[in-house]
Amino acid sequence: MRDEPEGNEYLSLQNIVTSDMPTQQFSQRVKEYLQQPVESRLQRLASTPDELGQVIKGHSDVTLSHRPGPKKWSAKEVVCHLRDIEELVIMRFHLMLVADEPRVFVAGVQPSDPGKWGIDDQVPCPSDPDRWAEERQYQRNDAFLALSAFCRRRREVITLFRRLTPEQWQRGCVFPDDRRLTFEGWTAAMAAHDDGHLAQLQHALASAALISEGTSQARRS
Repeated sequence: MRDEPEGNEYLSLQNIVTSDMPTQQFSQRVKEYLQQPVESRLQRLASTPDELGQVIKGHSDVTLSHRPGPKKWSAKEVVCHLRDIEELVIMRFHLMLVADEPRVFVAGVQPSDPGKWGIDDQVPCPSDPDRWAEERQYQRNDAFLALSAFCRRRREVITLFRRLTPEQWQRGCVFPDDRRLTFEGWTAAMAAHDDGHLAQLQHALASAALISEGTSQARRS
C-alpha cells in the first residue's frame, strides 16, 4: 500500500476519471466536498435521486435514448450506470465493515498488478462501465424503472452511512492501484461522481433537444 498521510483522502482520489468530467475538475470537486462536513455530503447524496427525476421527467424514450456522439452515453445509460454503481458500492461498504482493509474493484481504476488480480487479455477487469452498458443492454432498459432502483439503493447507502460509528467512518479499503480510501472519502467521491453524471445526463438531453429542433425546422422549410 502506498505510504500516504492518514486521512489524506484528496490524494487518494486524484486522477480518477468519472463520466465526461475531466480528471482535474473531478479532483477539484472532491477537494471541495472534503472541506464540507460529512452531513453536508450526505445531504447532497440524498438529493441526487430527486434531481435525476426532475431532469428526465416528461421525456420520451427516444429522447432518453439519444446518444450525443460516438461512444457517448445517452441519458438512459447514465441512469442505468448510476443504478449499477450503487449496487457495487454498497457491497463494497458491507465488505469494509467486516474485513480490515479489503482490496476492492473500483470502476475506472486499473490494477497496478493485473496478474495479481487474475486479470489479462482473456479475463478482463470486471468493473468496466462501458462493458456493463453493452452487455446489460442499457439502451433497452426503462429509464424510469432504472431510476426507481437507483433511488432504493441510494436510500440503503445513506441509511448505512448514518449508522456508522466514529470509528467505523475511518475504516477503509484499498484500490486496485494500491490507494486507500475511508468511508469519509467515499462520501466525497460519490458526491463528485453524482455531479459529473448529472452534467453528462443534461448534456445528452440538450443534444437530443437540438436534434429535435433541427428536424422540426427542416420539416417546416
